[in-house]
Amino acid sequence: MKATRQAYGETLVELGRENPDVVVLDADLSASTMTRMFGKAFPDRFFNVGIAEQNLMSVAGGLAAAGKTVFASTFAIFATGRAFDQVRVSIAHNRLDVKIAATHSGLTVGEDGASHQALEDIALMRVLPNMTVVVPADATEAAQAVRAAAAQPGPFYIRLGRPPVPMLFGPEYRFVLGRATVLRQGTGVVVFATGHMVAVALEAAGILWGEGISAGVVNVSTIKPLDVETIVAAAKRCGAAVTVEEHSIIGGLGSAVAEALCENFPVPLVRVGVRDVFGESGKPAELLKAYGLSADGVVNACREVTKRK
Repeated sequence: MKATRQAYGETLVELGRENPDVVVLDADLSASTMTRMFGKAFPDRFFNVGIAEQNLMSVAGGLAAAGKTVFASTFAIFATGRAFDQVRVSIAHNRLDVKIAATHSGLTVGEDGASHQALEDIALMRVLPNMTVVVPADATEAAQAVRAAAAQPGPFYIRLGRPPVPMLFGPEYRFVLGRATVLRQGTGVVVFATGHMVAVALEAAGILWGEGISAGVVNVSTIKPLDVETIVAAAKRCGAAVTVEEHSIIGGLGSAVAEALCENFPVPLVRVGVRDVFGESGKPAELLKAYGLSADGVVNACREVTKRK
């Protein structure tokens, strides 16, 4: 078990040693976003702008315009909601080399409640031209995704989480930007999952196989650009699909997959996620269960969609 934000902090330090043009900004949350690791190692390249997220994005854009590779971090709700205008105009419009690595996303922020639970951030970032959107499934993938972002010019949104999550991938795993990964082949139904929900999808697939339902699992860690080819191929093989995300079903992974399938190969589809409501305060595991984001919730969705084949 390891949090994706922890892997982010560790990888920043490695990148800092390798590239003197890497700079890191934070909005007074470095102990939570884990950028304090970089700040301790490279204090002359770390900037705390204070509780001023709009300024965070503007300063990040300015440093990128001066030739730096910039990582800007705060909680997801602030990075995308409070600073949307600055991200849109100062970063995305100008195709600047700013990597927005936002932590504490989704329901698993837990007790902080609705005001801090970003359930709209993927939708907000996905709609922006020039923005690449990545949601790693575990710490291994998070580390590799951060490296891929540093190597690729232009704006990135990297969605990271607060709690420790299962380590799904070993050192042999290779994250490829823009590619979805088939983790389990199936013929009855395919589950497209992203972020923390990949582990949940794999658990659900195991339950379904025990019931005689051949369930495949695809890790869609790059939401934009979307790997339409892999998604369509899995839909053709299975004839029914479920998406699962720790995000609103509006505008996130579910919408992206629905658009791809509608245009290329329509199949019955059920979107598992937060259904047009705000979050609430509670323990992360309790919240996921309450909002249908447990393995049982995914299993029920798969049972339902296979009946429509």
